[in-house]
Parts: sequence; C-alpha cells; structure tokens
Amino acid sequence: MTAPAPTKTAALEVEGLELAYMVRGIPREVLRGVTFRIEPGQAYGLVGESGCGKSTTAYAAVRYLPSNGLITGGHIRIGGEDVTEMSDRELRNVRASKVSMVYQDPGAALNPTLKIGRQVVEAYEIVGNDRDTARQLALDALNRVRIADPVRVMDRYPHQLSGGMQQRVVIAMGLAGDPELLILDEPTTGLDATVEAEVLDLVRTLREEVNAAILLIAHDLGVIRSMCDRVGVMYAGKVVEEGDAQSVFDDPQHPYTLGLLQCLPRHGVRKDERRLFTIPGTLPQIGTPLPTCVFVDRCQIADDLCLTEPPPAVSTGEGHYALCHHIDRLSEIPEPEPTEGAHELSGRVVIKLDDVSKTFKQGGHEVPALVGIDLGLRDGETLGLVGESGSGKSTLAKAILGIHAPDEGSGISLDGQALDGLAQDRSADVMGAMQMVFQNPDSALNRMWTVRRILKRTVKKLTELSDAEADDRVEKLAESLRLSPRHLDMRPRQLSGGLKQRVAIARAFAGDPRIVVCDEPTSALDVSVQAAILNLLYELQTDQSTSYLFITHDLGVVRYLADRIAVMYVGRMMEVGNTDQIFGGPHHPYTEALLSAVPSVDGETKVRIRLEGEIPTPADPPPGCVFHTRCHRFIPGTCDQIEPPIQEVEPGHRMACHIPLDELRRLQDEDRAAAERTTISD
Repeated sequence: MTAPAPTKTAALEVEGLELAYMVRGIPREVLRGVTFRIEPGQAYGLVGESGCGKSTTAYAAVRYLPSNGLITGGHIRIGGEDVTEMSDRELRNVRASKVSMVYQDPGAALNPTLKIGRQVVEAYEIVGNDRDTARQLALDALNRVRIADPVRVMDRYPHQLSGGMQQRVVIAMGLAGDPELLILDEPTTGLDATVEAEVLDLVRTLREEVNAAILLIAHDLGVIRSMCDRVGVMYAGKVVEEGDAQSVFDDPQHPYTLGLLQCLPRHGVRKDERRLFTIPGTLPQIGTPLPTCVFVDRCQIADDLCLTEPPPAVSTGEGHYALCHHIDRLSEIPEPEPTEGAHELSGRVVIKLDDVSKTFKQGGHEVPALVGIDLGLRDGETLGLVGESGSGKSTLAKAILGIHAPDEGSGISLDGQALDGLAQDRSADVMGAMQMVFQNPDSALNRMWTVRRILKRTVKKLTELSDAEADDRVEKLAESLRLSPRHLDMRPRQLSGGLKQRVAIARAFAGDPRIVVCDEPTSALDVSVQAAILNLLYELQTDQSTSYLFITHDLGVVRYLADRIAVMYVGRMMEVGNTDQIFGGPHHPYTEALLSAVPSVDGETKVRIRLEGEIPTPADPPPGCVFHTRCHRFIPGTCDQIEPPIQEVEPGHRMACHIPLDELRRLQDEDRAAAERTTISD
C-alpha cells in the first residue's frame, strides 16, 4: 500500500518525547527525544531489541504508564490534541473514541471468568451504545474479524478458543467506536504462521475500511516489512533510523539496523554456509547516561568522534535518515563468518519410531493425538518438526521422551533397542541420552537456585562423577556455552532471556546426550539473541554429533538449522523430506500453505494461500484425507473418502497426498508464474 501524503493533522505525532522511571527517588531515563508521526491510514512499525523502548513509547502515546513513569519532555498529539496536557477525563474520552490497543497476549487481555459475548458487548456499551445496539454491533464486529458462528463464540469462555480466535476477539473489541489510531503490541507473537497471516490480513482489511493509522510493534522483521509503510528502528530509547520500509530493509544506513538484519537467516542461507551475525554486547541498563551516540559501546566502526559528539540526523534519501557519524563506513562492518562446510551425517539411525500412535481419553471419548507415525533421526542430524498448534508436535516429542506412553503396538527404539513407553521405566543411561530444551526457561529453571547448583545437580543425576569431578564438568560446560564464572553464581531471575536459555541448553548437555528435543527454544528471543543460540546449537552439534528434534513455528529458523523437515497435521505426518525438498517443492498442499503464510523480510513475492476454517479436532477428524476440509487442491470423491498413505515420491521425500508429484509440480509452478505476472503488471 502506498503511504498517504503528509497532512496538517497526523493521527499520531510524537515530538521529542522524553520519559523516565522514578527508582528510589532518582529519575532513570528511558526515552531520549523520540520523534515520529503517523498519517491517517498509514502503518508505522517500531523495531528493536527488548528493552529498547518500543512498548514504552506505545504506552506513553496513550499515557498508560506505571505510577513511577514520568514524561519529562516533548509532546504526544493524537488527532492534533496534546495528550500530555489532557485531564484524566479528557484522556478517558480519547481512549474510548479515538485509540484502541491490541496486546501481545490476548489471553491476558480477556477476563477468564466472563464469556466472550459479555466482554465484547461491554466494549461497545462503553462508547455510548445501549445493550441491544451494543450486542448487534458486537456480532457485526466478530463477523468483521472473520469469526465463524459468532453467536456460538459469544457463549464461550476465553480458554475455549484458540490463540488466533482470542486475538481476533480482542481486535473486534478494539474496533468499538471505529478508532482513528490502532496500536498493536506484538499482536502475532506465539501464533502459528497461518493464524499470524490471517490476523495480519485482517489488520490490512480494517485499515482500508476505516482508514485507521496503525502503530505496529514486533520483533518479527518480516511482519514489519509486509505490513508497514514506514519503519523506526529504536535503540536505548532513541529512534536511530527511520524511513520507508523498503529502503530501511533493503538499504539500512545505521550500524544497528544492519546488525539486526544480519542476525536473520535471510535468502535461504543454511547453517553449513555461514554463521549468523550477533551484535556484540548488550543493551545499556535503564537510566545509564548516554550523552553521545547511544550505540557506541556495541558499534564495530565507532571511533573517538562517536565518544565525544552526538551523531547528526543524516538524510540518505527522501524521508530516510539515520543518526550516525559514519554512514559512509558501513561497508567496513565485517560480514558474518562462513562455516567450515556441511557436517557429515553418518546415516546411522539413533532413534526410530515405528507406527507410533497415542490416544487420550477425554470425557469418555477416545482422542487420537498421534496416528501411525513412522520416523527416524540419524546421528548428528537436525530434524525440524513443523505444523499448526494442535497438530501433534509436542505430543510426539513427549512420546519420544517417555512423558506419554504410546499406544500398544507402537515401537520406539534407541540404537536398535526397544524403549519402554514411560520414562520411569527406562534406564538412567537412556534418560541421560535424551534431554529437552523448553520454550520458556523461566518455567524450566529453579528461580531460587544458583546456576552452578542447577547444573551440578543435573551432572550428578546423569553421571557417576564425584563432587570434584562434577564441579569441573560444570566449569567446562559453562565455558563451552560462554557462561562466565560470575554467571554460575547468579540465579536465573538475575539473567537476561538469552543467558537463561544458555543455562537451559547447558543443563540439557550436562550428561552428553545423544538426542536433544528443542521445543520452540528461540521463539521468545530477540533476533540477535536468537542468532547466538542458533550458532551455539550448531557448534555443540558439530563438536558432539548430537541429534536434534527441533520443534518450531518459525520456518526461517528451521530452514537455516534443519537437515530434514517433517510436517504434521492433526496427528498425522503429511510430508517428510530434506530441507531443500521441503522448501524447493513440489510440496504437499498443506506445506505449500504454511510456506505461503510466512512474511518475508526480503520482500519476496509469494502466492498467499488462505486456509479456510479451523484445524479439525483430533476427537472427530474428517473422513479421507484429514486436510481435505481446508485444502485448495481438494479432489471431490477421492480426498473426502480415501485417506492417502504416506509414501516415497522421490528419494528421501515422503508425502501423504492423492495428487501425483509431477502434477503438484505443474500446479505450483503455474501459480508462481501467475503471481509473478501479477506483480509485474502492478
């Protein structure tokens, strides 16, 4: 969408905003002269690492600040009205009539004890409608956000809805009063690629319908690239670069922006081609005095000038500027290091799954969560496991680890030896051979113990080392994961998210495991921390020939790290192949839809495939192919009656689809060519 021309009255104008938090009576500076504006109908993205001030800026825009938050300078204008000078009553009116905010976690934004209908209706009553009118407007809004059967949804509680449905409900509530400004704070974090794409499509449609301005905060740079007209890059409370989205992403002019983009696995780069770039150092702590360039301590081209003089705002094109003394020296920043080449896979299968199924009993009914899974994991291999939430990925991981016992007749073997179904029945050697790294290290680490105690306990539990030998093992383990002696004597709550995840990985490697299950280990991390963790996982794998089962929603990450990829849907394997086969195609229609939903930071043209409806419940799967109810290549009379077996369609590539591989290739090539022709004509 073309950015609207500037108008006299911006939907949101932030001018020289300065903000501090009062800590023990001392003002700790957080925002340092933030300036930007959003025109009506324009989408503006704010990006940067956690702690840079993005969310604080958004909350300051509507004065949703904690009691110790203090605006110390600058102005915030919504529709020309200065928010910083409003009374509480005037501010409430603006919040009710002109601004809406959609939060990162829709589950936390909804009251778990109230039905959806009551909460949505209340949002429309607050802006002045009577109950009957508010109910009708609430139903219209739920229809508007593409919720099927809104009457039934209104009678449910939040926990009875999927994450995507919850987010759509929150957006429907935010539409009360047709806001002039819509603030979205990480609205798609934690959502599947397909659900994320649906939410983003919805935001685009609403933007066109009501001409609302959008302030979008996200750590997913692909989402920002696909959604926003303009982008502001924040660091330590300052916008260090701003411009239209295409110029910022294709031609970054600040060392920090360039660093963020180099952290991403772009252009299909793989782990055996090059390491991911990581920005050295960490963000300065809140309140740290930064009188000159805020990025100077982490910049690879900084010199004495950067230490003594604040950088000027240098224009590099129409509406594109960066705060930097040395824009002409960006080429001196070194490229990410190449790796030494592909690590050799022995071909020896470490763990093998034969016809693995898992059925749960709920309310007297049988719910098949896994159905006939055949899969192998080779020595030193990374197998990526992808699919929407509810597809059975985590259940499969738990069956491998012995958390859930598979159904009778299922076979799981390690080095050719059959394993008992439950971990409690397995030997200590088997337990030590298979470990797990969880998505959220906060919930996996004891907050009251030091890192040293956490790691030593695991070493002692998985090995027969003496106390002195265990201490030595902990020291070496910490060194290999770049944890300093100081970190060992700290507690998890004192560490950053990236350091906590390093501790979780160290614990998983405490007993020299053969297999590590990684369940979304980087989804909540900034791109720089994510890059460091991915580099670390690859180094550990290369050194120790560890095998990974890597579960993720991030297809860019899995493309970089995985040797093979398995695609799951409603407890069944839809497709398995090496990474080039899965991404290069031809794909299973479900894989095709997943790949089409991923927003690209490189601005690649894709054929967007919209999956209609919700993923079927495993308790009542559709007949025939379980994907046929949402498949864009559905063959009536075949797909809805006959379940396709998963079979080899080319060497190393298995697929469960009635359409022959050559026919899929032809159809998908035709769709790509049509999309390219449409792009050229546009």
